[in-house]
Amino acid sequence: MESVSLSPRPLRVVLPGGSGQVGRMLAHYFQQCGHHVTVLTRLPYTAPWQTVHWDGAHIGPWTEHLEGADVCIHVAGRSMNCRYTEANRREIYASRIGTTRLLNAVVANLAEPPRVWLNASTANIYRHAQDRAMDEATGQLGGNETDVPRGWHFAARMAKDWEAAFFETSTPRTRKVALRMALTLSPVPGNAFATLSNMVRLSLGGTQGNGRQFVSWIHEADFARAVHFLMLRTDLEGVFNVAAPHAVPNREFMAALREAWDVPNGVPVPAPLLEIAALLLRTETELVLKSRRVAPARLLQAGFAFQFPEWPQAAADLVRLWRLRSA
Repeated sequence: MESVSLSPRPLRVVLPGGSGQVGRMLAHYFQQCGHHVTVLTRLPYTAPWQTVHWDGAHIGPWTEHLEGADVCIHVAGRSMNCRYTEANRREIYASRIGTTRLLNAVVANLAEPPRVWLNASTANIYRHAQDRAMDEATGQLGGNETDVPRGWHFAARMAKDWEAAFFETSTPRTRKVALRMALTLSPVPGNAFATLSNMVRLSLGGTQGNGRQFVSWIHEADFARAVHFLMLRTDLEGVFNVAAPHAVPNREFMAALREAWDVPNGVPVPAPLLEIAALLLRTETELVLKSRRVAPARLLQAGFAFQFPEWPQAAADLVRLWRLRSA
C-alpha cells in the first residue's frame, strides 16, 4: 500500500505552462483535493483555479506566485506531434529547455522557494526497445541508435538536454523530481486517446506497422496520483518513470482498445503507409513506430500502487468515462 498521507493543510500548487491537456488535468485533480492551484499560461482562460500570464521567456510579475509556494509542477512544452523541421526544433527547445532554465533562475533566487519542483520529461529519452524493459537504473538512453531512422534521434537528445537543464542549477531548498512521462491517456477530445478512439470507431484501429513495438502508457488517474505521491514523499528525488507497469505491444494495445469500444475489426496500417501519412500530416512515424518499453521501477519500489496496471482494464475505464462525459 502507498505510504502517502493527505496533507494536513491546503497547499499552494503552481503549474507553469499548465494550460495543456496534462496541466489542466493536474489542475483539476489538485483543485478537487482542496489545494490552491495557480496556472501560469501565455493565454489566461476562465477556470475554477487561478490563471496568471507569463510568456515563458522573461522574468515578470508571475514570479510572485512561486514565492512561498509549496509545489511547482512545470509541464510547459510545445507539442512534438510535428515534423522535426529546423524551425520546429528551435520552438521545441525554447518551450521545454528555455522555460526550465528560466524557472531555475527564478527558483534559485527566491527568498522562500517551493519545497518541491516536479519537471516534465519524457519516456522518449530511452532507446527503441523491444528486448527488455527500460527502468531508471538500467535503461539505455536513446539518441545514437544505428537500428532506427536518424530522424528519431532528435526526441531522445532533446529529452537528455531537457533533464540536464533541469538539474544543472543547484536549488538546495527545493527538492527536484524529473517525470519521464509515458503516453498519458485522458477521455477528453483533442488528445491521443481521442485520436486512437476515433480511428477504432471508424474501423481503422488495426495494428500499426508490424505491431511488435511496445506502447508505454498511463491512465490519467494514475498519472495524477503518481505526481501527488512524489509531491508528498519528501524522501524521493531525481528521475522517475511515470508509466503503467505493463507496457504492451502495439498489436495488443489496439486490440484491447477495439474490445473496449466493442469494435471487432480494424484495418491494419503497414509502415510504408504510415510514412506517407506522416509526411502528409507533417509529423513523424516515431510517434507510432518507436518501441517504448518503460518500467516504473522507482515508483513501485517506493510503494506506489497503480489503480490501472493493465491496459485492457484501463482502456475499458477510459471508454466508460468518455461515454459518461458525452452523454
